[in-house]
Amino acid sequence: MPRGEIRRNACSVSPAVWRTCIFGAWTLLFLTEVCAQSQQRPIFICGGNITGESGVIGSQGYPGVYPPNTKCVWRITVPEGKVVVLSFRFIDLESDNLCRYDYVDVHSGHAKGQRLGRFCGTFMPGALVSTDNKMLLQMVSDANTAGSGFLAVFSAAHPHERGEQYCGGRLDKPSGTFKTPNWPEKDYPAGVTCFWHIVAPKNQIIEVKFEKFDVERDNYCRYDHVSIFNGAEINDAKRIGKYCGDSPPAPVFSEGNQLLIQFLSDLSLTADGFIGHYKFRPKTLPITTTPPTTSTQPVTTRPIRT
Repeated sequence: MPRGEIRRNACSVSPAVWRTCIFGAWTLLFLTEVCAQSQQRPIFICGGNITGESGVIGSQGYPGVYPPNTKCVWRITVPEGKVVVLSFRFIDLESDNLCRYDYVDVHSGHAKGQRLGRFCGTFMPGALVSTDNKMLLQMVSDANTAGSGFLAVFSAAHPHERGEQYCGGRLDKPSGTFKTPNWPEKDYPAGVTCFWHIVAPKNQIIEVKFEKFDVERDNYCRYDHVSIFNGAEINDAKRIGKYCGDSPPAPVFSEGNQLLIQFLSDLSLTADGFIGHYKFRPKTLPITTTPPTTSTQPVTTRPIRT
């Protein structure tokens, strides 16, 4: 069934239609459970304040086409002492390499602090984890192309309880190591998002080197990738580079005393992963920084994504 033909009334669609629709097994099972428990269709509006141990968030009118020229903000709060784990079950927004038009931003906290990611198109990111008990989602649409929007679920979790799926954190020692989950025993998992926030004293900068590097190859690093940013948040204007493939990037030097390293794997192919090292350097060290570009590995044929 083409996406444009999916009916708005999710709970009234017959089982035969649901089995063949584009949402896929996870979304089907989830919405079936929601409908059974509530005995009515879920209605998604533009933004709101959401509290509790778990819940579901959808774009306005989901699964119908979301409206143009809107800005919707959802503020999630789970119990004190826990963190928010957000997982997208479906996403279909106007596609753009830089997500400049229609997009969903996810922030840790309610004040648009550390941005955990910006998403558009049909890319399915891994689970996103806040640093405290609050998370903010903002969806923006322009006047043009639209899609079916997004559906996401959130739950409360104790910090670090995600086992091998957990990665990232604050690094403030003079030197250290960071690596993908499962390294080096096996490939990193699908559907993982990691953030390493490296903080040096104010009079120092940070050098990052990758010892081993093997991340799913794509000419534009659209799928699994590593991005490195100057500062403490995801900001395209401060991105030093975006990397994938099997060649370690050149050493990276920060401009100031903070770097943010983001690793993201989608729900498809995986690879060996990477191990990297960082150390603090005096600020007077001459800096040769990798230009802000994606790695240019040869294009390879990617299997059909299901």
